[in-house]
Amino acid sequence: MTETTDKPVARGLGWRTVATRRPFTTPWIRLRQDDIAIGDEQITYTYLDQPPGVFVVPVTGDRRVVLIRQYRYPVDAWCLEVPAGGTHDRPGVPLADLAREELLEEVGGTCATIERIGSFHPSVTHSAQECHVFLALGVELGHTPRHEATERIEILPVPVGEALHLARTGRIADGQSALALLLCEERLRQRGYLD
Repeated sequence: MTETTDKPVARGLGWRTVATRRPFTTPWIRLRQDDIAIGDEQITYTYLDQPPGVFVVPVTGDRRVVLIRQYRYPVDAWCLEVPAGGTHDRPGVPLADLAREELLEEVGGTCATIERIGSFHPSVTHSAQECHVFLALGVELGHTPRHEATERIEILPVPVGEALHLARTGRIADGQSALALLLCEERLRQRGYLD
């Protein structure tokens, strides 16, 4: 199968996609291999072709960020994170709605407002995924979380300044969660959540 329309910048650089294969696919990730002609050379570029993700930075009325401590099998460790999820099982649902759903599912939270802050690519050499960051304000934790079978999650509300410190110092080892927090810092400052 030839795919030449999804990489317009590459085409402009003279890269030509000769063939595309997906040798491995799950509901969460797809491994994609593109055979690319660059001048007289041909290479195979292999990367993850994942659906978008949402990351939610939830802040309560008493100025606490609701972090989660979650067991992660690939690194066999408990990791500090913000609530997050993928769009693989909910195609077509608006991203802000998905962010609200993840907040409810992972920490049992609802929010007064939710605002898209921006987006990032978590690993531009290995993945085509785009992650969207949302800031949820006026968060209330009053519902029972609905965890998936593989989710082992503890809820850990911490002061806003402490959450940012944890992100800056590497105590939040999940780079995506740390970046999501740091991307929200200026908005939190503008809204008076930081002294």
